[in-house]
Amino acid sequence: MFTTRFFGRTLFAAVKSETSAAAAATGYARNPLEEFFQADRSQDKPVGYGRSWKASELRLKSWDDLHKLWYVLLKEKNMLMTQRQMLHSQNLKFSNPERLPKVRKSMCRIKQVLNERAIEEPDARRSAEMRRMINGL
Repeated sequence: MFTTRFFGRTLFAAVKSETSAAAAATGYARNPLEEFFQADRSQDKPVGYGRSWKASELRLKSWDDLHKLWYVLLKEKNMLMTQRQMLHSQNLKFSNPERLPKVRKSMCRIKQVLNERAIEEPDARRSAEMRRMINGL
């Protein structure tokens, strides 16, 4: 029993130190909740943000690419809403309120493109399954 505890702790400590070293080397946040907050940026130069995705661009993407993009946009939306709520509770101004509508518009366009693909699907059963999945987003 002692040896199991000793080796288990030693192994756990080694894995933990490797994980923290890898996280430090790659620059990833140690706390996953930090992904909900935007990194502090200097106020010296304004940061420009892109536009929303066009439906014509999204039609060229594969199913997997749209799936990945959906979750990137969902993470961005959650980060922006968390930041907005945090700043609102502190009576501070949300710095870039135009970003949230761009993200929402892109997400709606992804759903539109996926619905178009579901309508074009010749197999009725698969089409219904795709629509259920899309409506769950």
